[in-house]
Amino acid sequence: MKFNRIGNTDVTVTEVSFGCASIGNLYHAVSDAQAQEVIDTAWKAGIRFFDTAPHYGRGLSEQRLGNFLRTRSRDSYTLSTKVGRVLSPGQSMSEADGFVDPLPNDVRYDYSGDGIEASLDSSMQRLGTPMVDIAFVHDIGRYTHGQGNDEHMEAFLGSGYERLVRLKEQGRIRAFGLGVNENEICLEVMQHGALDVILLAGRLTLLDRSAEENLTRRCREMGTSLVLGGVFNSGILATGPIDGATYDYTPASPEILAQATDLQSSAEALGLPLATAALLFAKQHDLAASVLIGTAKASTLQRNLAALRTSVPGKFAEAFFV
Repeated sequence: MKFNRIGNTDVTVTEVSFGCASIGNLYHAVSDAQAQEVIDTAWKAGIRFFDTAPHYGRGLSEQRLGNFLRTRSRDSYTLSTKVGRVLSPGQSMSEADGFVDPLPNDVRYDYSGDGIEASLDSSMQRLGTPMVDIAFVHDIGRYTHGQGNDEHMEAFLGSGYERLVRLKEQGRIRAFGLGVNENEICLEVMQHGALDVILLAGRLTLLDRSAEENLTRRCREMGTSLVLGGVFNSGILATGPIDGATYDYTPASPEILAQATDLQSSAEALGLPLATAALLFAKQHDLAASVLIGTAKASTLQRNLAALRTSVPGKFAEAFFV
């Protein structure tokens, strides 16, 4: 599998990465054995970039990923996790934020320097590593916090950003950026300082190309790489424009269904299923250092990897990149 460099750093990532939200019991519980099986499937396929977060099962995803990676040499993979949520011991619960049977931890948002370092310290313990390759600032922005984001931005720009710079200088992280679902917050932070990488979910896809309005140009100017997540826009680009299709985790509107229908027709004209076209679009984008795919099922992972290995038709760029 091809490796790409992150920004102007010496961090390299495989062109396909494994996202670990699902092994944190997203929407339904999976066993430890199932989690280990799907990570092992990713490893055997050549994936060497793994992304997780404290948010995923309140530490469960990090714990499970760490159990797997402890058996591998630390220099044989690239690891990213996220900061902005700080976990602390709490009560057991059956569900939290869409994750079933999470670890018994309470959570609070804290984007300050101290909060970021506390988050990173506890993540490293669960992951069993003294160093994280990439730290993503998770879900900062109005998409998640609404009007309350002003307080979080004050904390992040006041001390959080500079703490990440210091942690990078110390070698505790090797790169940092944002892990978000919106373009605007990326542009706002980039006015303050450079970012090595952005994990951008759902805003540079076959269906939603809003990042091309301003963000991609800014990334090229500043040498910022993208890791593209949410490439199916939460479902519709995987299922097609069927009844009940979802877009950004809500039922797709008639306008979105119509757009997806047009895209499906274009893909089928090239001999491709819509889902395969969506994956290839992300993989072919010049700013994409890696395409993030995640699932708790080994069979689903294998299917998506097979799609990513599909030969790109000659007229693909003409159909989707013009």
